[in-house]
Amino acid sequence: MEEKKLDINSIIGFVLIFGILIFMFYQNQPTPEELEAQKAEQEQVEAANKKAEEEATKVTPIKQETTLDLNDSTAVAQYKSTVGAFGFTQATDGTTTLENEVLLLEVANKGGQIVEAKMKNFVTYDSIPVYLVKDGNANFALNFTTSDNRTLNTADLYFEPSLSNSGDNHVLSMKAKVGENEFLEYRYETKPNDYLVNFTVRSQGLSGIINSSKPVTLDWDLKAIRHGKSVQYENRYTRLTYNHEDGNISKLSESSELDEETESDIKWLSYRQHFFSTILATDNHFESAQLSSKNLVEEESKDILFTKEYSTKAPLKLQGGEISQNMYWYYGPTDVKILDDYKELGLADSIPFGWGIFGWINRYVFTPFYSFLSSFLPFGIAIIVMTILVRLALSPVTYKSYLSQAKMKVLKPEISEINEKYKDNAMKKQQETMKVYNKAGVSPMSGCVPALMQLPIFYALFMFFPTSFALRQKSFLWAEDLSSYDTIFELPFTIPFYGDHVSLFPILASVAIFFYMQMTTGQSMQMQQQPGMPNMKFIMYLSPIMMLFFFNNYASGLSLYYFISNLITIFIMLAIKNYILDEEKIHAQIQENKKKPKKENRFQRKMREMMEQAEQQKNTGKR
Repeated sequence: MEEKKLDINSIIGFVLIFGILIFMFYQNQPTPEELEAQKAEQEQVEAANKKAEEEATKVTPIKQETTLDLNDSTAVAQYKSTVGAFGFTQATDGTTTLENEVLLLEVANKGGQIVEAKMKNFVTYDSIPVYLVKDGNANFALNFTTSDNRTLNTADLYFEPSLSNSGDNHVLSMKAKVGENEFLEYRYETKPNDYLVNFTVRSQGLSGIINSSKPVTLDWDLKAIRHGKSVQYENRYTRLTYNHEDGNISKLSESSELDEETESDIKWLSYRQHFFSTILATDNHFESAQLSSKNLVEEESKDILFTKEYSTKAPLKLQGGEISQNMYWYYGPTDVKILDDYKELGLADSIPFGWGIFGWINRYVFTPFYSFLSSFLPFGIAIIVMTILVRLALSPVTYKSYLSQAKMKVLKPEISEINEKYKDNAMKKQQETMKVYNKAGVSPMSGCVPALMQLPIFYALFMFFPTSFALRQKSFLWAEDLSSYDTIFELPFTIPFYGDHVSLFPILASVAIFFYMQMTTGQSMQMQQQPGMPNMKFIMYLSPIMMLFFFNNYASGLSLYYFISNLITIFIMLAIKNYILDEEKIHAQIQENKKKPKKENRFQRKMREMMEQAEQQKNTGKR
């Protein structure tokens, strides 16, 4: 049977089909009257959709609270009756601002919790200030039972604020009082130019008020606010991560619709929002915690406001009937240079460097190396320089791979003869092929080993570019942000799996990959093609197309790396082919190898015996 190939005629056919479709589309376009009717209908639909979207995108607070009318004496009396002894605190609305050079926090009297956390030095892709907490997207509270069997939630209590200074630090004390010297206190302390906030929860004189026979539970909920241009891409790196007391890092799923776990010995919890994180750490670990992460993104959309919904419930231990928990809030960038400043808490481990050796290479090689290069070079040029140096470092591996391909090319006529001679006997064909390889001193796997050696490098870089905070909102050529996709053309429609825009760097990378695959696998694929196997040449054409679709919404810095990397590899291989390797010398060396007696190793002998035994059984069965 003749093998089907993707030849020039097929390509011309596809082009003609595409041209015919365009012509049919042009011929069947609607009349001006039909266009006017469609426009009027579209405007009605858009108006209805806009109204529906406005309703759908309204921010729904994590906790639905009943507003207390402080001017209504009956409502105030009812509130005091509900909260019992905690009605001692005068109920007043309002917030207190706590800020330094990098962070602005608004702390509400009701609940004593942070209701707004703003990054002063960062904006979103559409130039809006970055907020980690805003408009009720977060809730932090303690649930406990009183000695008179009232179940209270601190989110419903009113706290009395007191702002003071401790040296250069700003201190905010929020107290829910049951008396002048009996209270539940949230204490916030900020330092200059610091994203970490010291946070203490303690009670004084409440041992007779809090029912110690029932648990005091910390509840922390947050909806991760969308900050990036592509919500699906941002959501891919938005994840709940937590550190056990023994230092092991665990994560909830970033892709499952809902992931829930009950864990023990938790030192910190990170609600990561791609390039920004909200982290709650503690000096005394949480003995247990119920964690959940809900995915809020189903498809790419510019109207989605949130990516994930996180929740934590953790019981707190009482000490002598009192609450005493020293904790820390981190509101800031997911940046290794900043998070490394908190080594005692180990917050840098919340960054997704990758697992095992891949993460080690990413964190301790590529991250500091790129930071060094970008300290004196433009960020895009730093990527190119790093790519060149990486490819030069891997050039010996490239040489080994190309040498293997050259040897296989020299042996191609002999392998083709074997394939033709034993085309009806796959077992015999495999035996004879292995004999040729063994005599020539060539291993079909010798080209794969160098490729496998490069995998840790490729995977580490695959994780580096999407998670490197240093690339965020750094421009290069037509790319406005190397940590997001570049756009050269906005499409008036959305292509499934591709998007509503055209990115140039993925196109360049795909073209470079195509030519690279042509050089490395174009001949060897067809030579090793086995009956019944997929057409490997078709896969060679398909791979660049798959990359084009996959990387269209990925970080342009990653596409830039792949484009430059493959371009450099092509030049290196051309240099090896034209100036280093000599196919005639390789052929002569193979002929010399064939004359030398070859000693089989244990694996080769075992494989030969198994194949011979299978051949004998096959021949016996035919008789």
